Amino acid sequence: MKMLYIMLILFMIAGCTTTGNFKVPEGSNLYIYERPQPVDIKANGEVTTKPFFWTAAGVPPGGGIPYRLEQNGQPTKEGRLRTKFRVVSLFWPPFAAIYWPMGFNPDITYDLINDTQE
Repeated sequence: MKMLYIMLILFMIAGCTTTGNFKVPEGSNLYIYERPQPVDIKANGEVTTKPFFWTAAGVPPGGGIPYRLEQNGQPTKEGRLRTKFRVVSLFWPPFAAIYWPMGFNPDITYDLINDTQE
C-alpha cells in the first residue's frame, strides 16, 4: 500500500512540471513566457517549470514556447522552443489537458548558443 502512495505522489509531481535541457551563453538570463528561469548548469542545463497552454503548440517559427535571453538587462536573442504534448495531462485532474497540455521536449537539448533544438 505504501508503494501505491509513493507512486501516486510521484505521478502528481510529474503531472505539474515539465523539464528541458538547455545550453545558454554564460552570463545570460533565460526568460520563458516572460518568466525568469534559472538554468542549472550543474545538472546539464536543466530547467523545470510549469507546463504550458495550447498557445505553445506547434513547431517554430510559427508555434512553440516563446523565450528570450538577456545579458546585463538587454535582450540578446528571442525565439520559440519546440514543444511536445504531455500525455500525463490527459490523466491529471482537473482538466490538465485543457490548460497544461504542452511541455518541453525531453528528447532534445535546446542549444541557445548555436541555435539548434536537436
